[in-house]
Amino acid sequence: MGFADMIEHMDAVNWTVLIVLIAMSAMSIFWIIFNAIKAARLKGSTDRVINTFWETPNAQDAIRFMEEQPKSEPFSKVALDAAQAAAHHQRHEGSRLVESLNRSEFVDRALRQAVTRESLKLEDGLTVLATVGATAPFVGLLGTVWGIYRALIRIGASGQADIGAVAGPVGEALIMTAIGLGVAIPAVLGYNFFVRLNRGTNNKLDTFAHDLHDFFATGSRVGETPVPAKV
Repeated sequence: MGFADMIEHMDAVNWTVLIVLIAMSAMSIFWIIFNAIKAARLKGSTDRVINTFWETPNAQDAIRFMEEQPKSEPFSKVALDAAQAAAHHQRHEGSRLVESLNRSEFVDRALRQAVTRESLKLEDGLTVLATVGATAPFVGLLGTVWGIYRALIRIGASGQADIGAVAGPVGEALIMTAIGLGVAIPAVLGYNFFVRLNRGTNNKLDTFAHDLHDFFATGSRVGETPVPAKV
């Protein structure tokens, strides 16, 4: 009884189940590592990006700093969208655009779209982790049920029904359930960890977006003396 014996007696169905579990495990590990690296980079850059933007006295220099950030950095992209919306609105003063939406509404719409877009990017791979965590135990159980079914057929054909004859084949089949659980548990833990992490990042994005709205709509953040900002 053991993994080697299970491999020796597996048929096409068991091999299919095992290959599916290996593929699910590979996808799960990939997205866990991918999101862990992304979260580590984001954690190291978030405060620096936000603080540098607000501490830069010249708006053009602040925007230039945001343009230099990597494509995967969400806070800089939200700030750039707000700046572009404010500049676009300013360039079209007197047009129908300005008549239908004032500066505050136009910037607010751009910020909402930017925050939604960056929030969705933070969820890359989470659907895969949730799917693996929910389905891997059942895929493993399918392999176990089929393995036990084949084991019982072999036992019936041999005419031996003692515990020694039953324990080996059934034990081998149950290994597939253990593999399914081994695939599902890391996926579930990774999903819960990244969902919680993304919740905190989304809160920071919302706060930053509100401050950006005040800045590009009025020229200052809440609590600061308004200073005209050229975009």
